[in-house]
Amino acid sequence: MLKSGYDAPASPKEGEFDDVQIALVATRWNVEIVDALVEGARECLLEWGVAPESIVEHRVPGAFELPLAASLIAESDDFDGIVVLGAVIRGDTPHFEFVAGECARGLMSVQIEEQLPIGFGVLTVNSAEQALERSQPGPDNKGYEAAAAVLEMVRLARDVL
Repeated sequence: MLKSGYDAPASPKEGEFDDVQIALVATRWNVEIVDALVEGARECLLEWGVAPESIVEHRVPGAFELPLAASLIAESDDFDGIVVLGAVIRGDTPHFEFVAGECARGLMSVQIEEQLPIGFGVLTVNSAEQALERSQPGPDNKGYEAAAAVLEMVRLARDVL
């Protein structure tokens, strides 16, 4: 059964990401899920060769605050990429649409304006069960995938700039 159309990235070369600085920015909502996403992102970064001391974690109140946090971090010029992590779970009001949509739009704007890779590891799901499923340990963890996406884009930026 075809799981998705995604083709795994090329494995990192020895030492390819030794000098990379990555910021992890995670929300304080849905802590159990977000902490699992953070662990997945850290696992990926370490597996790809990013030094533990080159991974800096920040926490923000919620997903709505992620774009500003990413913008402030990007302006520091201290990082090669940012991985944002959170979980927005649909409820009984339109709050979900506003938060999820504006978070994604704001992060895309920062990424384009700052020319800095941002990995979107913000789950937008209908239930806590779906969020838990997407935050399980391993390479299918969406935090892991967001970190891998950032490193792929760091690789691309180095290749073309």
